[in-house]
Amino acid sequence: MNASPGVAHLHSGLQNAPRVKARWIFVALAIVAATLFTLSVQGGRWWSLAEVEIGPFGATQCFGGDCRPAGLGWLGGTARFERTGMAAWAGGLIAGFSLLVLAAGVASRRIPRLAAKTVLVATITALVAGIGFVVQFPGIDGAAIDRGLWLFVAAVVCSAATAVAVLRARPAT
Repeated sequence: MNASPGVAHLHSGLQNAPRVKARWIFVALAIVAATLFTLSVQGGRWWSLAEVEIGPFGATQCFGGDCRPAGLGWLGGTARFERTGMAAWAGGLIAGFSLLVLAAGVASRRIPRLAAKTVLVATITALVAGIGFVVQFPGIDGAAIDRGLWLFVAAVVCSAATAVAVLRARPAT
C-alpha cells in the first residue's frame, strides 16, 4: 500500500493485524456511542412515573392505552429546565452525528483528528446540558430514574473514550 504524503493512516498494510482489529473496534465503539446518544435523547425516558415518561424532548402521557405527547411545562419546572432539556436533546443528536463522521474516518484508514475533536466538544456540550437538565428537574413525587439517563451516561463514556483513543493514535510509518 502506497501511503500518500502527509496523510496519516491507522495501519500500513495487512502485516499489521492488531492495528486493523483496533481500527474496527474504534469504528464499532463510535457507532455504539452514536446509537446510545440517539436512543437516550430521542427515544429514551429519563424519568418515569406510572404511565408518564419524561425525557429531554418532552413527556409522553399514557392513560388507558391512549398515549399523548406533552411538553415539559406541566412539570412545573422553570423555562431554563425546558431549554436545557432541548439543549441536551440537540447536543445528543449532534454528538451522535459527529460520532458517525468519526467512525467513517476511522473506517477509511485515516486518523480523523478534527472529527475526534468535534466529538469531544459535542460530547462535553451534551454532558453539560444533560447535567443542567437533571439538576433542574422539578422533582415529581414517585418519579424514578429510567433507561434514557443511563443510556446517556454510557454514551458520554463511550464517546469520550473513542475520541481520546483516536486522538492518541499514532500514524503508521
